[in-house]
Amino acid sequence: MTSPYGLRGRAAVVTGGTRGIGREIARQLSAAGALVCVTARDTDDVRTAAAELGGIGLAGSVADPAHLRAVVELTLREFGRIDVVVNNAATNLPYGPLMGIDPEGWREAFTVNVEAPLRLVQGAWRAWMREHGGAVVNICTEGATHVGPHIGAYGTSKAALLHLTRQLAGELAPKVRVNSVSPGLVRTEMARFVWEPGEEQVAAGLPLGRIGEPADVARAVVWLASDAAEWVTGADLLVDGGTRVRAAHQGGYAVHDRLRSYAPPHS
Repeated sequence: MTSPYGLRGRAAVVTGGTRGIGREIARQLSAAGALVCVTARDTDDVRTAAAELGGIGLAGSVADPAHLRAVVELTLREFGRIDVVVNNAATNLPYGPLMGIDPEGWREAFTVNVEAPLRLVQGAWRAWMREHGGAVVNICTEGATHVGPHIGAYGTSKAALLHLTRQLAGELAPKVRVNSVSPGLVRTEMARFVWEPGEEQVAAGLPLGRIGEPADVARAVVWLASDAAEWVTGADLLVDGGTRVRAAHQGGYAVHDRLRSYAPPHS
């Protein structure tokens, strides 16, 4: 049966593709017919994820330009093409007020969350997409458009990634489509401190009545990567359970209330 998403036989790279949202993105891309290369820091996690997907993987840090070059080379060697790039790997550190953040931590946030996505797209563009086209999906965050306690470095870097998405969409059209997905609160280890404990209270404050699951985000990514979204570029798809409209929702409980009550781990 032909996939309705038009991904059969295409090759995709997913960074941070062994856990949480990234792993589900890789799984759903594979289910839609794509050949998938995953990358993450832990060698065992990469090996396990690649085996489950019937794909390939390479362990390393997206902050390392040599690793990103190796990912592109591996994907081309094994699959013969790179049609989709999903920039999912991210760091939410350093955590705390910006006045207390050291320059090294600030640079690390931008290296992982902004520079690495650009470098990977550059590599895929030069190796395949410039001639053959493709699709890029960057994972941003609902919080990139407003301020919040303790997550200034993360939010600022993700706001930069949003602009990078639009800039690349303009520069790489019409061959390559570039979009982003901005999740709200999703049930992942990275966000566990926000939703656990008190999940019911947090969920009750969202118009759709629950926190997100990795599958909610992955479905949006697969759509944007597929031919079903062939006339969509430069867009940011909000997948947040109605977080942005909760002001009109009776009894709304802001996720930021949870952040304010949480003690920074490195304070």
